[in-house]
Amino acid sequence: MADQKPLSTEEKRELLKKMLREKAEKAAAAAQTQSSGSSTTKDFGQFADFSKFPEVQTLDAQFQTLGMLHVENPYFRVNERIVNNRTQIGGRDLISFSSYNYLGLSGDPRVSKAAQDAVEAYGTSVSASRIATGEKPLHQQLEQALAHLIGTEDAITLVSGHATNVTVIGHMMRQGKDLIVYDELSHNCIIEGAVLSGARRIAFPHEDWEALDKILEDNRADYERVLIAIEGVYSMDGDIADVPKFIEIKKKHQALLLVDEAHSMGVIGANGLGVREHFHIDPNDVDLWMGTFSKSFASCGGYIAGRHALIRFLKYNTPGFVYSVGISPANAAAALATTHIMMEEPWRAHACQANSKLFLEGAKARGLDTGPSNGTAVVPIITGNSAHALLLADALFKEGINVQPILYPAVPDEAARLRFFITSDHTEEEIRFTLDKTAEHLSRIRTEHKDLTFPKAMLG
Repeated sequence: MADQKPLSTEEKRELLKKMLREKAEKAAAAAQTQSSGSSTTKDFGQFADFSKFPEVQTLDAQFQTLGMLHVENPYFRVNERIVNNRTQIGGRDLISFSSYNYLGLSGDPRVSKAAQDAVEAYGTSVSASRIATGEKPLHQQLEQALAHLIGTEDAITLVSGHATNVTVIGHMMRQGKDLIVYDELSHNCIIEGAVLSGARRIAFPHEDWEALDKILEDNRADYERVLIAIEGVYSMDGDIADVPKFIEIKKKHQALLLVDEAHSMGVIGANGLGVREHFHIDPNDVDLWMGTFSKSFASCGGYIAGRHALIRFLKYNTPGFVYSVGISPANAAAALATTHIMMEEPWRAHACQANSKLFLEGAKARGLDTGPSNGTAVVPIITGNSAHALLLADALFKEGINVQPILYPAVPDEAARLRFFITSDHTEEEIRFTLDKTAEHLSRIRTEHKDLTFPKAMLG
C-alpha cells in the first residue's frame, strides 16, 4: 500500500460512496432472501456466524476506511520498552503521549525491585481467592497504606480497576429498590456496573450538579439506596469535577457518593494526593473512593477506600473479590511501593502539573481546541472530525510522536480528538516540538481534506 499513489480527496469521496452502496445492496439482498423463505422455517444462520454480526461488519468497514486513507492502524502498536515520556515502536524511538505513567514510576528501579522481591517470596500468583487461601501480607499492607493515603478507615484491593466498579456497583445496588445517577461522561466501568445491578439508572448532564439536584428532588422518594457516581478527573476531557457541590447534593438527599479517582490520584492536589487534597475535603464525606493501580500507581488492579463497615461487607460478599483470585504479589508490591513514593516525593506530581500547564497553555496559544481540560494530565486536542483526527495521529507518528486518536462512535464526530497524557518525565523541548507539529499538520489537513468525513453509516 505504501507504493500506491495517494488518492485525491474526490477519489476518496467516490470510493466511500461506492462502499456504502455495496453495503446497502448486500443488506437489501439479505433481507429479501430472509423474507422469501418459508413462513414456518427460519434461517438463523446470521446469528450463528460472527462474521455476519452487524457490529463485526461495522468494524470491518472501519478497517476498510483505514486502507482507503492510506493510514496505518494506530491501535495495538507494540511498545518494545518501558513507556514513560518516550517509547520504542518498530525499532523507532518516539515521544509518547499515550501512557498513563503519570509519575514515571513504572520502570522506577525501586518499584521493579519490590515486584521482583514479591515474586521471589510469594510466586507469580496468590493462586486462590483471598477469602480462601490467597491472602498474603502484602495485601493487608497495601490496603492499610491506601487508607492512610486517602484518609479513610479501610480499603479493599481487586485485580482490575474496571472490574472494581463493575462488581462493587453491580453488587451493592439492587433491582427494583435502588437508583443510580451518574455523570453522562462516566467511564464504561461505572455504566456497566449500573447495568449489572439492575437498579434504575439516570444519567445527568456532564458536571451539572443542579440537574442532579432536580433529578433527585423528583425521584429520591421512590427508592431506598441512591448512588451518585462521578469521576475526579474525566478521562476524555481532562476536567475536574466540582466534588464539594456533589457532596452537598449527596447530603441533601441522603444518598451515597462514589468518586472514581483513576485519573486524579497522584496528579492533582498540592502534593498529588487527588481530589481530597485538591478541594480540602473531609474523606468521610465521600462514601466510596475508587481508584486504579494502572495509572499513577504503576501496577494493575483497583481499590475502594471507605469506612470499615463497607470494606468488610465488600470483602465477604462482592463477587469480583470473593470469586476471583487475589491481586498478584508483583502487582501488590509495586502498588505498595508507589504509594510510599507518592507520599515521600511530591515533586513528581509538581513536575507533572507543570508539564500539563505548559502543554495546555502552549496548545491554546497555537489556536488548538483543548476543550474543558484544566490543570490535569489529560489534554485533548479536538479536531472536530474523525477523519482529521486519524490523519493527524498518523502524521504525528511519522514525525516521531505517538498519540492515540479518539474517533466516532467513541465520541461524537464533532468531538473527535487526539488525547494527550502528560507525565512528569516529559521535557519542555518534547512538549514544544509536539505542539508545533500538531498545529502544523492539523492546519494542513484541514486545508487539504476540508470536505473529508467518515460516513456515519460505516461507523455504527
